[in-house]
Amino acid sequence: MVIPRQRLHRGVFLTAGVYNIVWGCYAGLDPQWLFRFAEMPPQNHPQIFMTLGMVLGLYGVLYLDVALRPGEGFLIAAVGLAGKVLGPLGWLWLALTHQWPLASGIILVTNDLIWWIPFTLYLRDCWPQWRERLIQGTSRV
Repeated sequence: MVIPRQRLHRGVFLTAGVYNIVWGCYAGLDPQWLFRFAEMPPQNHPQIFMTLGMVLGLYGVLYLDVALRPGEGFLIAAVGLAGKVLGPLGWLWLALTHQWPLASGIILVTNDLIWWIPFTLYLRDCWPQWRERLIQGTSRV
């Protein structure tokens, strides 16, 4: 299935995939980096951050799949964008309740905010075909 701006979307999801895999691997190797950067006390259970890294790395594999098959990635991108919106909302609560310092928001810039526009554009470009598939009942929902 060909979608508008397919070449752009391939590049975005290739970049997102590689970025997430690299970020996930680094989080697994150095799960205290964010806490050092934000001058927070070290975690008592760094395995939690390592698990976050694993999940983000797995998202990276899914984003690579979208890059390979951009006409088929609507659901993956929708779930990805939902996480990129919900994650900052969770961080905002932590910052407003003074549980995390503002410096910890660095993870929002590269993990979430920069992806809002390209993921939204991709979903917009895919929506007409996705809607048609839903109407016809041929979607893999």
